Formats: sequence, C-alpha cells, structure tokens
Amino acid sequence: MKRIYLDHSATTPIDPDVLQAMQECFQLHFGNASSIHSFGREANQRLERSREVIADTVHAATDEIVFTSGGTESDNFAVQGVARAARRKGKNRIVVSAIEHHAVLDTALALREEGFEVDIVGVDKDGFVDPDRVRPFLRAETSLLSVMHSNNEIGSVQPIRELAAIARDAGVVIHADAVQSLGRLPLDVQELGVDLLTISAHKTYGPKAIGALYIRKGTLIDRLIHGGGQESKRRAGTGNTCLAVGFSRALEVCIPAMADETQRLRELRSTLRSRIERENEGAMFNTPEDSSLPHVLSVSFDSSKGVLDGEALIMGMDLRGIAVTSGSACTSGTLEPSHVLLATGRNIQTARATVRFSLGRSTTTEDVNTAAEALAEVVSHLRS
Repeated sequence: MKRIYLDHSATTPIDPDVLQAMQECFQLHFGNASSIHSFGREANQRLERSREVIADTVHAATDEIVFTSGGTESDNFAVQGVARAARRKGKNRIVVSAIEHHAVLDTALALREEGFEVDIVGVDKDGFVDPDRVRPFLRAETSLLSVMHSNNEIGSVQPIRELAAIARDAGVVIHADAVQSLGRLPLDVQELGVDLLTISAHKTYGPKAIGALYIRKGTLIDRLIHGGGQESKRRAGTGNTCLAVGFSRALEVCIPAMADETQRLRELRSTLRSRIERENEGAMFNTPEDSSLPHVLSVSFDSSKGVLDGEALIMGMDLRGIAVTSGSACTSGTLEPSHVLLATGRNIQTARATVRFSLGRSTTTEDVNTAAEALAEVVSHLRS
C-alpha cells in the first residue's frame, strides 16, 4: 500500500539539499560560534550568513533577526517580552485573536494569571479578523496586538497590513505568527508594517527545533531566556549554527520556486475540494476559497446529517495509507474540539468531525484523487 503524506502543515520532510548542507556543517563547522579562535569564527561566519539569508527573505535588517528554538519560543518571546517591557511603562493590556495558535493564545492566558488584562477578538465565519472589530480594543493601556498572518488549521490569511496600520495609529506593537506562511506566501515586514514576526524552519522543508523572531528596531521587548550574551543579548544559548544553516538553505531552495509551487498547490487543492464536495453529503469547508494558504483544505461534516467520530475519520484515512489530521498537530490526540472551528461558529459535533489536508512538494494529482476516494469510503463506512 502506497503511503501518502498530506500533513505538511504539521511538518515537512527535510529537503535533501538542506540535509547535505547541515551534514557538512556538523562535520566542518562544529565550533562554538561565541568562541574567538578560528573554529569559533568559522562557525560564527556560517551563523551570520544564515541570518542574512533569512533577513533578506522577509526584507528585514540582519540585526533584526533573532534565532530561537522554533515557532513556539518565538511566539512566547514576542508576547511575554513586549507585555512585560510595556508593563513598566504603565501598559498592562494585550489583544489576541480567538484563532491564534496555542503558543500565542495560551501564553496570553498565562499572562492573565499574572495580572495582565487580555482581550480576545472574535472572527467571522471564514476565520477572518475584521480590523474595525479590533480598533475599540486598542486603548491607551494596550501594549500588544497579536494576530497570526495565516491560520494553521483553516488557512485563512489575515489583513495584517490594515491591522498594523490601526495598531501603529494607536501606539500599539503588532506581532504576527507567520510560521505557515513562510515559503508559501511572500513576506515583507516593511510592507506588512509589523513590529514582530514569527517564522520557523520545519514547515518549509528545513530542520525542526529552529525558528526566528523578527524584532523591528526600537521595539521594547524583554528577553525570555537569560544566560549568555548571544543574539545581541536578546536570547541566551549557544548558537545553533548547523540548524541555522539548514534553515537558510531551505529558504534558498524554496523561495525561487514559491510562485510556481503556490499555483500548483492551489490547483491540486481545487481538485480535492471539488471531489470532496461532489462525493460527500454534508461536507462543510472551513478553508475560504480566497485569501487562504494555497496548500490547506479543512473540511468538517455537518452533524445534522449524522454525527461522525473525528478520531475514526483520521484513523480510517491512516488505515488506507493517507496521513491527515483534524487540525493543529500541537493539539492532536486530544478530544477537545478545535478552538479555531468553534470561533468560526461550528458546533462541537461538527468541529470534531473535521479533516485537514495540507499538501506539499511531493503531492500529485493521483495523490489527491486517492485521498478523496479514501475519504468518501471512510465517511460512508462510518455512517453505515
């Protein structure tokens, strides 16, 4: 049985060129990038070259890029760092959207336990944040607005430019989690107007356990990890040179092909959507057709047509060789319905009966047709 991987939003297979670049680095540039001898200087040169590639990708200055252990740390750094720095100046309120990744949402709720005020802004049925809905929340005591650039579960791409303009007028720092967008959509921090941007390597055929946070010059932010003076004293810890090399190499491979790959994925997604809609009664698409990530398709099954077991849907697909999930990989295995789908108005039973497909470089037309056929079989079996 051929196995088909359609969970690229959870993680991507490492690109062979990325693996080779990292292997060479591990063999030849193993020195501590903070050491002043030749081994350290060579490692530091590779680290800084990687930083330049990442900075160029998002149109930032090199010294505005801080390496982290991944998207979760970058989100925590942004939310906690800005909130705590601003509290010393009398600002004690932060605003997040209801569909943020748990790395943002749970961090905000943890800050609430520390005495911060947290406002959670709702979304419409397609998962979009209305800038006019945000405006009243940006008060004199508000320090931060965090709205993800694109949603990992349903793929909605937010109007970040408009939100950033509102935040700027209100004197509020804006952070966007762009983990899912990197390598799939153009990212320009100057055009977007954001003060902080979270990115990660492993969603774009790079290694796990490395990400970065863009921090616009002049943004007040407290460090999250204390210790040494690495990352211009903003994030302590021995520089992870070889993972940084893998991160930058992944972008060097991915970005030149991004436009063509985006179009290819949109066409494959359209094929998949059409077949699912045609072959499954009660299929309800959570992914908007416009202003969405090209590779994500989330579909729920209307509970009024019969309640389906969400876990059985995923396992039924897996038994047929198709790797999919119900939503965020960070919450898979839980019985709780997706907070993202509930925020868009899905009821609990419908939200639980959800399958998220996320396509990638290896995905073919044959793969999406096989996946659509398998889903119809699983749904029919469960309903019977």
